[in-house]
Amino acid sequence: MSENKFFFKKLIPHKIPLRKLLRDGRLFEKVPADWHIIVADIEESTEAIANGLHNEVNLAATGSIVSVLNQLKKYKSKIKVPYFFGGDGATFIVPPSTQKDLMNVLNKQRLHVKKNLKLDLRVGSIPVKDVYRKGHRLRIAKIRLNDYLITPVVLGTALKYAEKVIKNTYEEDPKELITRKKLDLTGMECRWDEIEPPKTKQKVVCLLINCDDDKLQRKIYEEVITKLDRIFGDLHERQPISTIKLQLDTTIAKIRKEMYARIGKYNVIYLFKNWLVTGFGKYYFKYFEEGKSYLFKVSQLSDTLMIDGSINTVISGDQNQIDRLIAYLDEMEANKKN
Repeated sequence: MSENKFFFKKLIPHKIPLRKLLRDGRLFEKVPADWHIIVADIEESTEAIANGLHNEVNLAATGSIVSVLNQLKKYKSKIKVPYFFGGDGATFIVPPSTQKDLMNVLNKQRLHVKKNLKLDLRVGSIPVKDVYRKGHRLRIAKIRLNDYLITPVVLGTALKYAEKVIKNTYEEDPKELITRKKLDLTGMECRWDEIEPPKTKQKVVCLLINCDDDKLQRKIYEEVITKLDRIFGDLHERQPISTIKLQLDTTIAKIRKEMYARIGKYNVIYLFKNWLVTGFGKYYFKYFEEGKSYLFKVSQLSDTLMIDGSINTVISGDQNQIDRLIAYLDEMEANKKN
């Protein structure tokens, strides 16, 4: 099979509500069998977070995505790949011509994370054709959620299967097989403070819905998204991130963590320069039109909905709305809808 490295880039973004996208299976394309699934995952992340290393875990996972995207920018052909951020890791679907390079980049990130964040990043890859042979589906579409954000939507159990296999069979690549080219984490920043719900008496809810039946996923997920729309409003209305609540964390401690995650060493110039820039940023976002515009764009680019074979979303709502959602999900579970 000849490679179609522009498969994902050529997919047309659908500007329709998510429930309508899920309703029409014809809008999803089968991922080419010669592509690869790459997984980067922090080992024992739950324990690390419980020990107060939430920021470090997020930075390690974010760095995996940044390093891959920076590598892709170096290709003249401008290849685009779908990726999914899981808080403690990331998953990528990539064409074969990039697989070796991206695995090398992620293995450099693994060594970087081990040295500077004291965390173990597992990295692995599996061909899509191997996943298909096991009976798993992998279909994808693009959706435009707003004027700034286009995101991939995946149906099928392929990514979850690949993640499980990679975790269970993980072995470190020998250091001598990893090229010595410098790890490129340009653009990686993590300076936003914790975000409160946009309205008083609201709570932020993290929702994870998983259906293990490939054939039922699309129908089940359409029902869930439709219910979310009815209870909480559309994606914009239930979005917990707003320009009013977006605030920079200007503490030295925050910037120091970013410094080690990005450049891997103490650098007083980096620390002081970025502390000054972040401090000025608070005033820039508040009093300058360009800053207000940038802040709005950040809020629109904040992806609080991910469908990678499961529904992963963060929503805001009051207790009555949350109770209605829980009752609905309990009923679905009682009726044995996967």
